[in-house]
Amino acid sequence: MERQLPDLADFHHSIPVQLRFNDIDILGHVNNIVYFSLYDLAKARFLETMRKGHIDFRKVECVIANINCSYIKQIRFGEEIEVLTRCIRLGERSFTLQQCLVESPTREIRSVCETVMVCFDPETGKSAPMSPELRSALIAYEDLPVD
Repeated sequence: MERQLPDLADFHHSIPVQLRFNDIDILGHVNNIVYFSLYDLAKARFLETMRKGHIDFRKVECVIANINCSYIKQIRFGEEIEVLTRCIRLGERSFTLQQCLVESPTREIRSVCETVMVCFDPETGKSAPMSPELRSALIAYEDLPVD
């Protein structure tokens, strides 16, 4: 079964990432757990960019409810890697981000990740409706259709 990879032209956000020597495992490639650190960094930068820098990381607005990562091809130390991020679904209380780890010079996709982010009220410990500010920022940044 052939995997359908995302079209990189659909992504509006990208950040280069620096691989460190300690990211490499005994097999000589980036350890699988490091991918999640790279994706987390890119998620934070995506949210910061989308909100035009107006974000308080000390305030919990949303949490990860589900994350799925597909490893397409290994990444080795010294390769130029970037993370692309986009919103592919917007709900009342959640949104889904799709991300790719890409080798910069070739644009070859090395990994694809989808993360469901749920809006959260830390006082009740439960999901909450998405704030109008977050919703409008996601719609504007990604040019999403409005329901």
